[in-house]
Amino acid sequence: MDTKTLKKETNKTQITERISGSEAIIKCLLAEGVDVLYGYPGGAIMPVYDELYKYQDKIHHVLTRHEQGATHSAQGYARISGKVGVAIATSGPGATNLITGIADAQIDSTPMVCITGQVASHLLGSDAFQETDIVGISTPVTKWNCQITKASEIPEVMAKAFYIAKSGRPGPVLIDITKDAQFEEFDFKYKKCKGVRSYNAIPKLNHNEVEAAAKLINEAKKPMIVWGQGVSLGQAETEFKAVVEKAGIPSAWTILGAGAIPTSHPLNIGMVGMHGNYAPNVLTNECDLLIAIGMRFDDRVTGNLSTYAKQAKVIHFEIDPAEIDKNVKTDVAVLGDAKESLAALLPLLDEKSYPEWHQNFKDLYAIEYEKVIKNDIHPTKEGLTMGEVLKEINSQTKGDAAIVTDVGQHQMIACRYANFNKTRSNITSGGLGTMGFGLPAAIGAKMAAPNREVISISGDGGYQMTIQELGTIFQQKVPVKIVVLNNEFLGMVRQWQQLFFDKRYASTEMTNPDFVAIAKGYFIEAEKVTKREDLKEAVAKMINTDGPYFLEVCVEKEDNVFPMIPTGASVSDVRLE
Repeated sequence: MDTKTLKKETNKTQITERISGSEAIIKCLLAEGVDVLYGYPGGAIMPVYDELYKYQDKIHHVLTRHEQGATHSAQGYARISGKVGVAIATSGPGATNLITGIADAQIDSTPMVCITGQVASHLLGSDAFQETDIVGISTPVTKWNCQITKASEIPEVMAKAFYIAKSGRPGPVLIDITKDAQFEEFDFKYKKCKGVRSYNAIPKLNHNEVEAAAKLINEAKKPMIVWGQGVSLGQAETEFKAVVEKAGIPSAWTILGAGAIPTSHPLNIGMVGMHGNYAPNVLTNECDLLIAIGMRFDDRVTGNLSTYAKQAKVIHFEIDPAEIDKNVKTDVAVLGDAKESLAALLPLLDEKSYPEWHQNFKDLYAIEYEKVIKNDIHPTKEGLTMGEVLKEINSQTKGDAAIVTDVGQHQMIACRYANFNKTRSNITSGGLGTMGFGLPAAIGAKMAAPNREVISISGDGGYQMTIQELGTIFQQKVPVKIVVLNNEFLGMVRQWQQLFFDKRYASTEMTNPDFVAIAKGYFIEAEKVTKREDLKEAVAKMINTDGPYFLEVCVEKEDNVFPMIPTGASVSDVRLE
């Protein structure tokens, strides 16, 4: 056998080594490029933690203060980086505490792998201490899950988990590993997964559909684009911007789509949805062609489906066949990866500008500015508004910061008034609407993008749901900036109570602790602002501080977020007051 042949034969042979299942898990993570994971130890996962201790120089484990915090941190890490986030927990309550974050990742298409320990295989089904059927519990909220009972199953299952989590439309995967499988030794070798039988991650692009879409776009008189997170998930920002600019089409975004093209781009007409901008909501029901790209026609975007864009033809660019015609009937569906689909579309488009159609958006924006925006960012009232806080943060970060929000009024205000100059800059809980998401997600985002300014913005309600993660920030020395907009209410619920329940503020008024004292208890610099004249200096101090910083801003108690589409109303019935 010559040297060349010998080299080929050697390359074909994978080297095996006899190791424990728990060490195999660590080696699988390393093979997938994992350098940080978030978790909380316990009895059923202790063998893995014991091996993790030996690999501290290769994988950084972040001890969160709650397992839910681990999943949200893994989400923040994944959302800003595009990599797979990893969370790890023990059995029973440790595993069930992951469920909220897993469900959030599922509906927001976030790639995440969760690893849970489980009781020994001979105890399964016996109601052993801290035994919970986490596979059964997580099945509705995972892209895939699997229980491992033998160490030899670990490499193949782990490889499959990472492939499924990040391929096609991303999502969360859960792997449950019994304790005996963690101790058991076997001959380990690892091979990355490149495909799964019966799982078609990316549909093959049908060029006839692309041509049909281009024909409709070229013939349209009043086209409008609504794009979602699928553009950034597909890393298609460059192709998308080229399509928008060549076709000259006014383009609006869902909250998860923000940043694919900068907020300041002349063809960016703002946000659609319940608290979106006036013009794109109203004119959805006046366009003659609606082009949906990487979005799923969520009910918060469409309002009453029976009146949504009925006058328009609809083109849907989408990677997941299950989303086609699920909520809105399409005239042309282009299945495939956004990057490939938009690249194929671009050369088929005519160059256009639609000046009269664009003027309609400008006219309606002027109305919104006078009735809503001006009062939000240049208020005449004595108390601070959430809008002017966001305006000041924008001014001092020049729109380059990653904004990580919780859920509520502050979330909608942040989406409306933050400038997103870069992709993957609006990190928020979209579909599930998880209060408590913001603080731990900001930890993961900052660790994944240490050179970016990462600002967590929460309300006083959601902040207290995961406030314990200040301990993670302190221990890990994560230089994240934390802003709490404190109105002493569960603001979004209070707004609904005011508008639709005759101001019966049932269980929404908050009696809050001393937030500054709590932050300082975790050795985090902190300040409280109550007056407008102190805001600018306080934000500057926060931005210029090297380490983590907490800023509480007391805002008007009963400010509302407008525009607003009442539940069940048409998008064209959006209210400005």
